[in-house]
Amino acid sequence: MRKADIIEKKIFTLPELLRRIAQWRTIGKTVSFTNGVFDIMHRGHIASLSQAAGEADYLIVGLNSDASTKRLKGDSRPVNDEQARSIVMASLLMVDAVVLFEEDTPLELIKAVLPDVLVKGGDYTEEQIVGAKEVKANGGKVVINPIVEGFSTTGLIGKITRL
Repeated sequence: MRKADIIEKKIFTLPELLRRIAQWRTIGKTVSFTNGVFDIMHRGHIASLSQAAGEADYLIVGLNSDASTKRLKGDSRPVNDEQARSIVMASLLMVDAVVLFEEDTPLELIKAVLPDVLVKGGDYTEEQIVGAKEVKANGGKVVINPIVEGFSTTGLIGKITRL
């Protein structure tokens, strides 16, 4: 069984993450990447992350920073700050690395990581997925996971406010 002290060791800066990826690739391991805000974790997130983890030996999650989240979702978000979201994400068994990004999209992060597999949820088409072109040009593939209907952070927030 894993110990709790490993959680914080799964949260990386970009330079730290690039060194870790180089180590993984030296021993022939593959890397999948997904990203999002992951503000209030729910069953849909767990399903998507589990599927993403199954695509390669290691799963990296790019997490929108608080500033990025506010720009994308509005001033009332995120509900949980980036430190809390990073710790929750890193505590999941299927997640091997968490890295924050400040931009509105993870394009620069994806270009730096160049994962073997780029994974997004089924509400996107491949043409809409940021970084898909770069990953494919590098010999990687893009996977679109099906959405678990009835689960969304926005829906949960709406439900809570109606209580």
